Amino acid sequence: MAIRIEVVPAVSPELREMIAKLDEDLLERYEPADIHGLDFTAPSIGDMIFVVAFEDDIAVGCGAIRPLDHSCVELKRFFVDKAHRRLGIAKQMLETLEREAASRGFRSIRLETGKRQPEAIAFYQKNGYEQIAPFGPYVGEKYSVCFEKWMAVRPA
Repeated sequence: MAIRIEVVPAVSPELREMIAKLDEDLLERYEPADIHGLDFTAPSIGDMIFVVAFEDDIAVGCGAIRPLDHSCVELKRFFVDKAHRRLGIAKQMLETLEREAASRGFRSIRLETGKRQPEAIAFYQKNGYEQIAPFGPYVGEKYSVCFEKWMAVRPA
């Protein structure tokens, strides 16, 4: 199994296919109002970096980072198709997005996941993310669990 991770534009059909599968997965766990997606018509969508994982020419995963401020990005829409989980694909995508963030001068990555996604929580903890208080739109959300990883020296 040869996996490749590609940076793709927001209009990529493979990206949209993977996000649709992510939304299906989330709707099995949460009500629509509890899902924090992306507005692909927002002008800021151009500031995001999207990746898609491919096995041969088949999309099997996706993820993105978006700037929160000059030093921090947020990991968004991170997903691996159920049939391709536990094969190291998520780790490859995460490492790619971390490198992309670091190469652009960002020092930390934040993310939000949900209490009904224990596999995601375990994955982020295993990869060096520490739980933090909810931030931004996730403050007060009943299912939100937030994490952060510092890629550079944490400020005092």
